[in-house]
Amino acid sequence: MTTYPFNFDPSRPFVEQASDWITDVFYEHLPEAGFEVRDEQIFMAFQLERAYKEKKTIFAEAGVGTGKTLVYLLYALTYARYTRKPAIIACADESLIEQLVKPEGDIAKLARHLNFTIDARLGKSPDQYICLNKLDEARIGEEEAAGYRDIYESLPEFVHFTNTLQSFHPYGNRKEYPDLTDEQWNRMGWDVFQDCLVCSQRHRCGQTLSREHYRKSADLIICSHDFYMEHVWTYEARKREGQLPLLPDHSSVVFDEGHLLETAAQNALTYKLKHTLFENIVTRLLQGEIRESLAVAIEEAIDQSDNLFALLDKCSHPVEASDRKDFVLSEELMREVNRFRDVIDTIEEELVFESGLSTLDDYQLKIVEEHLEMIQIALELFKRPDHLISWVTEDVDGLTLVIMPKRVKEVLKERVFSQKMPVVFSSATLSVGGTFDFIAQNLGVDQYLSFSVPSPYDYKEQMQASLIPDPLAAEDKLKRAMELLKQTGGRALILFPSREELSRFRKQIESSGQSAAYRFLYEGSAEISHLISAFQNDEQSVLCAVTLWEGLDIPGPSLSHVIIWELPFPPNDPLFAAKRKDAEHPFEEVDMPYMLLRLKQGIGRLIRSREDKGSISIFGTKLSQDAVKEQVQAFLP
Repeated sequence: MTTYPFNFDPSRPFVEQASDWITDVFYEHLPEAGFEVRDEQIFMAFQLERAYKEKKTIFAEAGVGTGKTLVYLLYALTYARYTRKPAIIACADESLIEQLVKPEGDIAKLARHLNFTIDARLGKSPDQYICLNKLDEARIGEEEAAGYRDIYESLPEFVHFTNTLQSFHPYGNRKEYPDLTDEQWNRMGWDVFQDCLVCSQRHRCGQTLSREHYRKSADLIICSHDFYMEHVWTYEARKREGQLPLLPDHSSVVFDEGHLLETAAQNALTYKLKHTLFENIVTRLLQGEIRESLAVAIEEAIDQSDNLFALLDKCSHPVEASDRKDFVLSEELMREVNRFRDVIDTIEEELVFESGLSTLDDYQLKIVEEHLEMIQIALELFKRPDHLISWVTEDVDGLTLVIMPKRVKEVLKERVFSQKMPVVFSSATLSVGGTFDFIAQNLGVDQYLSFSVPSPYDYKEQMQASLIPDPLAAEDKLKRAMELLKQTGGRALILFPSREELSRFRKQIESSGQSAAYRFLYEGSAEISHLISAFQNDEQSVLCAVTLWEGLDIPGPSLSHVIIWELPFPPNDPLFAAKRKDAEHPFEEVDMPYMLLRLKQGIGRLIRSREDKGSISIFGTKLSQDAVKEQVQAFLP
């Protein structure tokens, strides 16, 4: 459908007419289908009208149950048809995307009750697709190879044959393999170190085929924050390489759970260096006939890369409640970084002479040059350590050096907010202390519109809350948790602040023999939307999660109890350590705002309709501190 859902009068501004129609939808069309009229929804619609009319950024803070998703979907949809460009709906993570596009989700409701077709397509992150190269390695490996061979054999026919494609379809989505654990998926799923540009299988890759599919959407493209920021960050580089940007030109952007965008932006601006990948890239230059001086420079660079990562391995140490390892930027480490930069400079100088001799393949040369340029940009940040956040992670292939600039707002300001288009931040938690200045300053938004409307639910009647401030031994805490679960017969969501805490809980409850009391579902043990569906359909089950503080929407008795395993203060990893270092009062300016926003989101998972009732139980050793307890109590019934 390419026409408007109302009779368009060219003599009147389009957005005004769209707003009139959207108001009718909420006052007439949806109530006729059984929806209630919500004043908060109408108010939000009038606020978004101004943002779309003036093509401005707006912070739309609307409490749980206001129906904010329907409002921004209708504006994004109508404006997309007016401009003939799709709108982007960017969600905080993949589970939120699934909530939006599921058969009983908001997009399907609008299409059904308003009787028109909505062309909404998913633009999932690359790591949500099979990497054919990694699958080849997994199916001939020693660990669970038979299972990966079965997956390979089940792929579409066109993947296995090299003849010209006659017909094809997207495949290989993470959701198609719901029973795989995250660890099993990671052995065959795409990761950042895959060199797709020179991959011989890229034209048969599910990720590539899905990209061709979603780019043709006429109305909406739904993706994650991370994927949108990856699009922003790689836009120029992909154009230089002769590739299409990850997303097409679009008419507007909605950041659902927009308070999490800064984290996604930092992730997108992150550089990742790995010795094995560097060696693989530069040794491509040795395949042709090259001058001896270039060959020597390549060998020196490989040796220096090995030395740098050996030193990082020696001086790094794990961080509690984080998968990151920290290290001190010592003089010795800085010397190794500078030596690495020098040998890369030498290679780049040698390549200038070599390119004039035409002894190297132009395409391979371009790939190497792009990679070396990326490394130099990343290492350049070490010249200004006060502007740098860096850490290492470790997997079976060795260490990865992660380099992140401290401030991302300059990039966002230039590449997102300077665009003349509507940008909507939607969340129940955007303001701090009644103002939006905190999020606006962090993101580089100079001028913005804003509003805030509360939830229509009566929390005093619908929710009971209890605080458990006393530090408990592990056995006592588990015993107390089981007592809490007994009160509601399971039907609970347990939210953990880290994967380590979740893992410890799982080991403890399984070793104690108490896991038989209820069906426990653990994030990471299967694909996330599969777990959520199992939890919703098995009423007495218990879902244990780390990432579902936002977006989980399960009305009814299946979710009658939310247990906060510990107050979600940020970890002591390098990212938050850098933020604390820049703050005059770190606990008040960094730790508390982060914890309170996340806690509010977690509590918001409980009451999802006017009929819902339930309990919130919050464990927290810092609840014994009056200042913390008072702020938590301030938003509890």
